[in-house]
Amino acid sequence: MASGTIDHKCPNCYATLKFNPHGQNWTCEYCQSSFNKQEIDEYEKKRNTKVDKDVEAVKLDKDANGMDIYSCPNCGAQIVCDEETTATFCVYCKSTAILKNKFVGEFNPKYVIPFHTTKEDAIEAFKKIGKGKVFMPKLFSDKKNIEEIKGVYIPFWLYDLNVHGAVSGKGDKVTSWKSGDYLYTKTDVYSVAREATMDFNNIPVDGSTRFDDDVMNSIEPFDYTGLVDFDASYLAGFLAEKYDVECDTAYAIAQDRAVNTVYEELRGDIKGYSSVSLPKKSNAVSRGDDDYVLLPVWMVNIKFNDKMHLFAMNGQTGKMIGDVPIDRKKVVIWCLGVFASVVIISSLIWYFFGGGI
Repeated sequence: MASGTIDHKCPNCYATLKFNPHGQNWTCEYCQSSFNKQEIDEYEKKRNTKVDKDVEAVKLDKDANGMDIYSCPNCGAQIVCDEETTATFCVYCKSTAILKNKFVGEFNPKYVIPFHTTKEDAIEAFKKIGKGKVFMPKLFSDKKNIEEIKGVYIPFWLYDLNVHGAVSGKGDKVTSWKSGDYLYTKTDVYSVAREATMDFNNIPVDGSTRFDDDVMNSIEPFDYTGLVDFDASYLAGFLAEKYDVECDTAYAIAQDRAVNTVYEELRGDIKGYSSVSLPKKSNAVSRGDDDYVLLPVWMVNIKFNDKMHLFAMNGQTGKMIGDVPIDRKKVVIWCLGVFASVVIISSLIWYFFGGGI
């Protein structure tokens, strides 16, 4: 079939199917049918034996800004996206469009962790962040903004590494005692050294420059036993990106994380000293497998005072991160209210008990 956009269709009514995180299957919002992976594969295999122009369209062109233009396989409207987008939505009919021509060669993920949480789960988690925060800006409780939460598959690199690390230096033991009018202090200096070899499996590194690395690191860990072979069917109902950070570039980050972890473990094993200095460090790293995968994240951006505030939730574990800003106008109004209340109460007390009668 020609490369382009494709939606997964219900075998019963031909409506668009969406992946259901709770059931780990594909459901139809119209006839309420549900299908497992095997059923979807069998249906897709039969459907792909013939040219089906109703559900697939080739890439049309690029616009004046260099954005890719596709035709919606359902309503024919134009879908505009950038080079990194691999799954998106039609703004008119809300169908998911999976851009199959972007999953070729090195851009074809090996594994994916499917979403295990729904949009409703993400909304509830977001609401909990703001619960009890009286100075939260109104924008963060606005239903319209909350409904903008989107499920996105983020590209990640996973690395297996073997690291041999060694540290050496000195450790001081300081003891003090008093005899008569004198205070004595003795410092014993010891030579200390540690070395170890550690294996690391699935060290994750964000493969997209469009997403903040600190945010992606904060929603870890993912349970990598949940990795399954990549299939575009899992993208139905979600957005997806492809990597723009090359494998070797991301590897340098994974290597630093692994080496620093080894050094921290070795330093933590040196105990019983008043102070420790470890000026000598060395390491040897052996690179194992590396895999390109897609990991599920719910996220929403809310703009307040000309600053974007990102909230993200691990689409597998449900871990939510994000900081709610303080609305200074609410703080001022609250302070004025408290001040006015104090003045009124003080005036009443003076009136009734201070000679006002």
